[in-house]
Amino acid sequence: MDFVIVGLQPWDIQIGSNCKDIAKELSKSHRVLYVNDPLSRNRAILNRTDPKVQTRREFLQFSTRSIQQESNNLWVYNPDTLVESANFLRPHKVFRWVNYLNNQRFAKSIMKATKALGFQNYLLFNDNSIYLGFHLKELLKPSKYIYYIRDNLTKMDFWKYHGERMEPKLIEKADLVVTNSLYYAEMAGASNPNSHMIGQGCDFSLLTTKVEISFPNLKGPVIGYVGFLTSARLSIKLIHELANKKQDWSFVLIGPEDDDFKRSSLHSLENVHFLGAKDVTEISAYIDHFDVCFNPQELNEVTIGNYPRKIDEYLFCGKPTVATYTKAMEYFGEHVSLAKTEDEYIMMIKKEIETNSLEKKALRRKFAESHSWESSVKLLEEQINAMIS
Repeated sequence: MDFVIVGLQPWDIQIGSNCKDIAKELSKSHRVLYVNDPLSRNRAILNRTDPKVQTRREFLQFSTRSIQQESNNLWVYNPDTLVESANFLRPHKVFRWVNYLNNQRFAKSIMKATKALGFQNYLLFNDNSIYLGFHLKELLKPSKYIYYIRDNLTKMDFWKYHGERMEPKLIEKADLVVTNSLYYAEMAGASNPNSHMIGQGCDFSLLTTKVEISFPNLKGPVIGYVGFLTSARLSIKLIHELANKKQDWSFVLIGPEDDDFKRSSLHSLENVHFLGAKDVTEISAYIDHFDVCFNPQELNEVTIGNYPRKIDEYLFCGKPTVATYTKAMEYFGEHVSLAKTEDEYIMMIKKEIETNSLEKKALRRKFAESHSWESSVKLLEEQINAMIS
């Protein structure tokens, strides 16, 4: 099969990307055209000194170099068009009109690339792009249109005003909707019964590297978290209450802090230790020093459906794990204790320490290893085959 992939994350993104990983895995068996998001006029002007923007502007001038081959079956395309910045437009009717023009420009540019590569009867895979992906089914006329949900974008400020109206309609007209969490599959199912969870892949290669680190000598069991410390996704209040109630435990937080965490009262607690950001090659060595890993998630409309990749990382390292209960976390229920209150957190952490065993460690790792991009894309292919058969 031939796939054309559009979405929100450009190929040169500096963080992990579900869409890129899916594209790489698909390209092992299929031809894939990965389309970067087109440059907006505002970004082209306001961020003209940004090296990435300058590169994109060059592709606008020299469109013959816009298609770059990454591997045997994988090409990356930089659209040779600008789109208008429209999200600030408040009247829905005006926004829809400008957004349709943007979709037309985007589709026309994509057609040049598909023609150049000989892509016909391809499947169009849209990675959560609500606005620029809204009209592509009608404009490009792919053999099938697949919409992928990995975040609840319509609860975020940028997407909320127009997105809350548009995404259900986009879900409804998709031939297939796939998601990375149970919560999103149920949410999409309200608009399209052909909505399915295909799980999430995780690259464990960096976790197999063992390096020497200097870990502080801490009292009591060590309860640890690794990741970006942001109040948008983590509950400072919950961490504070746990540390206050269990002063004989040590709580270790590893990762960069946002301003709320930097200003928080957690820094005044003697049993809360901020170790700062670490190189990815060191992460597993730090996790090895934790007695229990935890994910004290803040519950809000953005986080409630998220698939927490860090849980897979904890389990791959064989660690007992306690996390905040959400619908998405039910998927991990057999191997992770799910807490709804700080008292449940304390009880479950104690239990995980008391009942930990080599057998449980092996089962956790086996469960995590099943969450590869190979298995996720295999589920995607199964849903596609069921759709076209």
